[in-house]
Amino acid sequence: MLDLKSLINQDKDSIIRVRRELHRIPETAYTEEKTSARLAGYLLDHGLDIQTGIAKYGVLGLLRTGNPGPTLMIRADMDALPITEQTGLPFASTHGGAMHACGHDAHMAMAVGAAVVLGKIKDRLSGNIKFLFQPAEEGPGGAKPMIEAGVMEQPKVDYAFGCHLWPGSPEGTIGVKAGTIMAAMNRFDIRILGSGGHGAMPHLCVDALEVATQVVNALQRIVSRHMDPLKPCVVTIGAFHAGKAFNIIPGEAELCGTTRTFDLEISNSWEERIRKIVKGVCDSMGARFELKFEFAYPPTINDPFMAELVRSCAEQAVGKENVFEPEPIMGGEDMSFFLQKAKGCYFFLGIGRPGCAPLHNAKFDFNEDILLLGVETYCRLALELLG
Repeated sequence: MLDLKSLINQDKDSIIRVRRELHRIPETAYTEEKTSARLAGYLLDHGLDIQTGIAKYGVLGLLRTGNPGPTLMIRADMDALPITEQTGLPFASTHGGAMHACGHDAHMAMAVGAAVVLGKIKDRLSGNIKFLFQPAEEGPGGAKPMIEAGVMEQPKVDYAFGCHLWPGSPEGTIGVKAGTIMAAMNRFDIRILGSGGHGAMPHLCVDALEVATQVVNALQRIVSRHMDPLKPCVVTIGAFHAGKAFNIIPGEAELCGTTRTFDLEISNSWEERIRKIVKGVCDSMGARFELKFEFAYPPTINDPFMAELVRSCAEQAVGKENVFEPEPIMGGEDMSFFLQKAKGCYFFLGIGRPGCAPLHNAKFDFNEDILLLGVETYCRLALELLG
């Protein structure tokens, strides 16, 4: 009888060490050179076939069992955030202005840990397991380029899984939901072009700042007046830049923001809606505009059967009472692209405790014992699907 918990616990120190080593060298999107090299080293040390340089710094490790069967993929994101760490940890970031404040160091450590453990019991398995480490999840997105580079083929991936640390749920719990779990995410950038001039002579100008404020107000009405209230949507303006002096009417203004929805049809309609509104405001006020719209990530949708399997494996790892169904969130995740190509599930690993900082916070940290629960869930999935 396989005692999986004891087997994983034997590697506890090395799993934590991997997390801490990666935490020290955070690298933002498409700069993950050191992280990539370190991951390649871990995988080579444990006998996996590796491929590097995918979508610039992506890494793929392949564990072959030697027996015919399907292929399972475990995905972890690699990139850090442009945040100056304030945790005071002895293994804090050594890269100024960068920090693993979203748990990606943990995600990588859990995938490496699963690779080590499953390598020890591969004689119990059939098929293959791919361990995929993806750059640029925080944007602009490394999943799609990796897929285009062929990571889902040779051998073809049948099942795909990923996990995210979640401070909003109690420590030691696992959240699993069938269907849509995260929103489609798009980005837009708007440049308003007016005619600047003296602050005392507004009648001789087209005030780009004033036009832009009207655009902001009008965009907020998309959700409140154009959308079915039973279909959640978000339009957020995250940046607004105009003007440099108190007595100069600016001739240009720049806005950027994001849209979120669980509905793919609505997501595909955002660009036309925004363009129509911005054009209407600018035409009425004598300004021109430029719009750049980026369809970033589709909704993250879990296969119902795979979600139920994750639930079953999670119950073995943390107990039935500690497995819950989370509410969908408006955050975006490019794990969604992998789930369009293979049946799979993206789930949450709770790390919440009193005083726990939220994601994307300079003081973000967690209890490292939690890493073993993620490793165990991955290993149980492999045993169920490839055993």
